[in-house]
Amino acid sequence: MNSKPKSTTAQTPKLRLDVHNGLTEFSAEQAAQWDALVQDNNPFLKHGFLSALEAHDCVGEHFGWLPHHLTLTYESPHGDRIVAALPLYEKHNNYGEFVFDQAWEQAWNHVGLPYYPKLVSAVPYTPAQGQRFLIHPQLETIGNGSFDAEQLQTQLFDGALALAENLNMSGVHWLFANPEQQAWLESHKRDNEYFRHDCQFHWHNQDYQTFDDFLAQLKKKKRKNIRQERKAVTESGIEFRQLNGHTATEDDWDNFSYFYQKTFIDKWSTPTLNLDFFKAIAQAMPEQILLVLADLDGRCIAGALMFRSDTTLYGRHWGCIEEVKHLHFETCFYQGIDYAIENNIQTFEPGAGGEHKIARGFTPVKMRSTHWLAQNPFPAGLARFIEEEKHMIDEYAADCWAHSPYNEN
Repeated sequence: MNSKPKSTTAQTPKLRLDVHNGLTEFSAEQAAQWDALVQDNNPFLKHGFLSALEAHDCVGEHFGWLPHHLTLTYESPHGDRIVAALPLYEKHNNYGEFVFDQAWEQAWNHVGLPYYPKLVSAVPYTPAQGQRFLIHPQLETIGNGSFDAEQLQTQLFDGALALAENLNMSGVHWLFANPEQQAWLESHKRDNEYFRHDCQFHWHNQDYQTFDDFLAQLKKKKRKNIRQERKAVTESGIEFRQLNGHTATEDDWDNFSYFYQKTFIDKWSTPTLNLDFFKAIAQAMPEQILLVLADLDGRCIAGALMFRSDTTLYGRHWGCIEEVKHLHFETCFYQGIDYAIENNIQTFEPGAGGEHKIARGFTPVKMRSTHWLAQNPFPAGLARFIEEEKHMIDEYAADCWAHSPYNEN
């Protein structure tokens, strides 16, 4: 019996672009495929973190963060496989973005144009660098090696712009992209696309073996000040516990959640995270959590929540119920530096803002963000704003470096 000869012409693998209004809808297999796209084991881009925000009402209409995540799926004869993704949110305010655009909103409103809704590729409430285009790291093993990162990033970029236009949004904004992807965005500039500048303060591990090795790199006065701050906290009787998702108890999370909520309420602000969220991420990524708790006379009085990737420690939230001098610096900075040294972590990002970090070993790092606008009523004015902001940030960073605590060598 004769059979038909097999075609020797390679078929172009099929890619499907999907928009997801939440990651909680993912199956376990899809969640694993999403996580396979995440580089450096970045905790904030994991399915467990992003879906926990959704599942526990930390994002949604009430907070102005509505998920519209994009995925590119290879439609294989053996089953669908996600090969690229873009975390993406519809925004109705700028809360929790840490790239401030109120002046842009006011300018749009002044000429009768709506600035919201807009699309933002970022992690809610998290000013930490990371991928925005999540690309499978071994594309050569998928679809007969027919895909490349450049192609997939371009498809995701175009997909985001098309979604913004289809939903009549004012633009698309990529916030805190890692340096490699930010460089890609700038090298693929489109019309009406702008790049803003900002500055954070990061600590860098120079192969230190101990905290004293770090102090040895500082100027004498700065070294003395840090030792005095740590000594004052120790002499106050405070003891510290460094916990992860396995070792933190229900009471520990109850305490920290209260500290976190209190910090926002005391500042007349709105806490967006909650106890259920904290417990969910402790279960989803226990080894990537560092919960620092401060105890005094048998009572837990303060705490800081940090996360780790393979190379970076991220300081995120803190709170206390009792004011003790230098407690914030010890809990949020020095405990993190101790942990980074002990675990050979290369970078410590303690969050946005805070010139007080300079004297404690953190140095300025320039940040950039990308902003594509569907309409631009002020092309000359916006270009001038961007240039003036860049000049201001350049001067600010230079001034911060001039006050570096490190020895000149």
